[in-house]
Amino acid sequence: MPSFDVVSEVDHHELSNGVDQANRDVTTRFDFKGTGSNFELSDLLITMNTESEFQLQQMYDMLCNKLVKRGIDIACLDKNEPVIQARSATQTVKVIEGIETPVAKDMVKMIKQSKAKVQAAIQGDQLRVTGKKRDDLQSVIALLKAAKLDTPLQYKNFRD
Repeated sequence: MPSFDVVSEVDHHELSNGVDQANRDVTTRFDFKGTGSNFELSDLLITMNTESEFQLQQMYDMLCNKLVKRGIDIACLDKNEPVIQARSATQTVKVIEGIETPVAKDMVKMIKQSKAKVQAAIQGDQLRVTGKKRDDLQSVIALLKAAKLDTPLQYKNFRD
């Protein structure tokens, strides 16, 4: 029976490469000279350190630019409030992976309302869709792509 998985994943290698490239950019830019600005990546948390809130915004734009060039959807980034002290500003950006349960339930509801002859099951932080015909599965992929969800989705393990 044909099936596929709907997931929300980030390529960790490309994420670390994007952060490294942004680090190299921030050290070579003239307006960041002598500020000690840098990016730090630990697991799925990116920490930006610099001197002012304006520079934090510039660094975030730089990071987003590098990640988009590496094929990472920036919709998976969750920017926290900046912590600003005398001559330092820090902000963390969390990289979100996996489909949250309420979003997965909404996706299952959308699939059922479409009257497609498929079954959708939530499996942890992913969604498995099975059906008898390949065309039905492809229509579900088109339906999910057309839906404006906040979570970036990938479709994997398409099996006949």
